[in-house]
Amino acid sequence: MARSLAQIQSQIDKLQREAEALRAKEISGVVVRIKEAISHYGLTPQELFGDAPSKKPRGKAAAASPKKPAAKKPAAAPKYRDEAGNTWTGHGKRPNWFKAALEAGKTAADLEIKN
Repeated sequence: MARSLAQIQSQIDKLQREAEALRAKEISGVVVRIKEAISHYGLTPQELFGDAPSKKPRGKAAAASPKKPAAKKPAAAPKYRDEAGNTWTGHGKRPNWFKAALEAGKTAADLEIKN
């Protein structure tokens, strides 16, 4: 038996309401367990959250975000330079000035910074 779009949408809405109710029930249980653990161990907000409360995302966004920020790599030394002083490391997308210089007849070797 073929179902109509309206029937499927109704079923989706019903399941969404059930999921939200179940999530709310689970959250209340989690909060109770957390409060019990905090009370049992005598934890302070400082011990739990550090110096300042952070504004971290909650829910799915928090699960997708990394635990530690990636260490920043030092900036790479430029490998190419034009007469106007524009530079490029040779990594990533070619900048417009580099493409324009190539179209104008220059070669990558002409733009390479010589040590």
